[in-house]
Amino acid sequence: MTIVTKHQDMLPSFTSLFDGFINTDLGDLKRKNFSTITSTFPKVNITERDDAFNMEMAVPGVNKEDFNINLDHKILTVSSNNEEDSLEENQRFIKKEFSYSTFQRSFTLPESVAEDGISATYVNGILKITIPKKEEEKTKPLRTIDIS
Repeated sequence: MTIVTKHQDMLPSFTSLFDGFINTDLGDLKRKNFSTITSTFPKVNITERDDAFNMEMAVPGVNKEDFNINLDHKILTVSSNNEEDSLEENQRFIKKEFSYSTFQRSFTLPESVAEDGISATYVNGILKITIPKKEEEKTKPLRTIDIS
């Protein structure tokens, strides 16, 4: 089957598109060495309020016990090492599949944060970290700069 258009020489035929897909994408899948360990970086939203920075990290399917949150010299590191296995029983055999996932993200905190007040919660797949500001950094008044 061939795509027929006014500019036929500019468009590949359906057959060549299909062959190209099979020969590259699916062919590569057969040759790849798959690992049981995957590493991904969860998406993060960081917002600033007058009194704190709020970080939300999307990490569904992780138990809160699997998180590690560390602070070392103004570098906040969030990591998880999750090992999950599931058993599926099917008439004459048992199938066991392993799933491992790991990630680590680090953030350099500004001098304005009150390190002792950092707190975290994990609800519905969202890790929320509240990073309060030092008292003297809270609610600085807006200052207008005149242009000379």
